[in-house]
Amino acid sequence: MKRRFMQVPGKIRGKVQAAYSPTPLRYAVWSLISSVVGILAIFAIARMTGYSLLIGSFGASSVLLFGVNDSPLAQPRNLVGGHLVSATVAVLMVALFGTGPLQAALAVGIAIMLMNLTHTNHPPGGATALIGVQGGAGPLFILVPVMAGALILLAVALFTNNVVYHRHYPKRW
Repeated sequence: MKRRFMQVPGKIRGKVQAAYSPTPLRYAVWSLISSVVGILAIFAIARMTGYSLLIGSFGASSVLLFGVNDSPLAQPRNLVGGHLVSATVAVLMVALFGTGPLQAALAVGIAIMLMNLTHTNHPPGGATALIGVQGGAGPLFILVPVMAGALILLAVALFTNNVVYHRHYPKRW
């Protein structure tokens, strides 16, 4: 065990990365436009339906969907599955054990474990689990706002990432 602790400083150092290649302006501007459209679409549908559909983790999902849409973490299975798994964990945690710091931490950890096991890793899912437990989410949380919002973002991503010639989404379902 002592040997493992002694190896930690060396592992932390990592490798020095070469300079980043510049992001083309058209890509960055399209990320801006797409993410604004995605979040505004959630607001618009929320207004039409009368349901609150926006949660903080959708901002992080937007970074993946519109900023690094080639990432495996941004693919539809990961977006929808990651949020769905995490919301379900949050609802079950609240129903079985209530809310609190331990429940919130466990929900995030369990959500990560289940996303790993189901191949639906989507980092904003961890925030969805945390938000759900902190808010004392009930079963409806899974459908509204989580599933509805994720599907709205997916629809916008499918359109905006394919309407221009320099993007293609998804890479896989």
